[in-house]
Amino acid sequence: MLDLRFIRANPELVAKAIRDKGEKADLGGLLSIDEEVRALLVESEALKRERNVESEKIAVLRKEGADASAEIARMRDVSGRIKEYDEKLAALRVDLTAAALTIPNVPHESVPVGADEDENVAVRSWGEPRSLVADPVPHWEIGETLGILDIKGASRIAGSGFVAFTGTGARLERALIAFMIDLHVNGHGYTEVSPPFVANRAAMEGTGQLPKLEFDMYHCSEDDLFLIPTGEVPLTNLHRDEILQGERLPVKYVAYTPCFRREAGSYGKDTRGLLRVHQFDKVEMVKLVEPETSYDELEALTSNAEAVLEALDLPYRVKVLCTGDLSFSAAKCYDIDIWSAGVKQWLEVSSCSNFEDFQARRAGLRYHPAGGGKARYVHTLNGSGVAMARTVVAILENYQTDRGTIVVPEALRPYMNGLEEIT
Repeated sequence: MLDLRFIRANPELVAKAIRDKGEKADLGGLLSIDEEVRALLVESEALKRERNVESEKIAVLRKEGADASAEIARMRDVSGRIKEYDEKLAALRVDLTAAALTIPNVPHESVPVGADEDENVAVRSWGEPRSLVADPVPHWEIGETLGILDIKGASRIAGSGFVAFTGTGARLERALIAFMIDLHVNGHGYTEVSPPFVANRAAMEGTGQLPKLEFDMYHCSEDDLFLIPTGEVPLTNLHRDEILQGERLPVKYVAYTPCFRREAGSYGKDTRGLLRVHQFDKVEMVKLVEPETSYDELEALTSNAEAVLEALDLPYRVKVLCTGDLSFSAAKCYDIDIWSAGVKQWLEVSSCSNFEDFQARRAGLRYHPAGGGKARYVHTLNGSGVAMARTVVAILENYQTDRGTIVVPEALRPYMNGLEEIT
């Protein structure tokens, strides 16, 4: 969340962020509650000072054997008023926190202003869109023909929007996970984590999924736990409510997790095959860094995700998201899209974001600077390194041969016992 002092000092900037991101937060309501809280605090503190003075006066009168009944009666009245103020303040603070949780992060000054994804700005590209055959078929067709995708079987288990990888398909996905983890650990210096795949409400609030996106989450109501929508949630919350030593920064974590999203509101859009599913695998990178370095760390994070696609020889493009396509919590984000020849689309496989201290304030993530001084909030970043389902789509469609087989990218062959072709 944003610092209330920042909101008070910059209401026009925050209002612009709300408009530019297309949010509907009630900034005026928040400021009104905040003003009422601060006014009550002034009155409450004045009464507490009065109570202290009266208590000292009563003690002196009793010591002298004088009548203190009038002062005692006045103190009872003051104490009752203090109790009323404290109860009202407690209720207002709950409302204030709830209102603050609806205020989005402010976009970085380098983020282009735009209404939606059509106004995202291309930054760079790598490779040329291509395929090994003149007319590649969609991944769901060749996947079922080769016996590596079973969409009908998965629907019998969980309904539409789920898939099953079978045989060499399951092996291909496992190879991708191992390859990505090894690249980020050995090549990019991340520490591997195997986290829980469910998260409590505090963890979901910490990274900004709640309260805004609760409708899109799978919720286990009996335990009030959520199936994680991204590995960002457990990785960022590993140090929730901790104060780290500055010497530890940057903290760099990478994890494989399945991810679960209801995709509410997306029905009818890209629903074939693996394009939009409710459960998908992902390798996620998360960084906790000092504020002064966070935008350099964002560039490095994005480069780490790009390295995966270059190693797999999958053409991609990088876009900086405009304000209207930027997530609620992010200050700046790059999307990475890969070309998929069968569906003839650019498919997003990674979003690399800097949240500045927005998530850290929610999650209580701070650090002591190495040179000493007051604890500060870290900046948090995350990026997919990369999402599995659409990467599999691109491999199945870009690496088709005229024999109806799939060439295995060279980078994956050591993870598939040297297999060069899926037949």
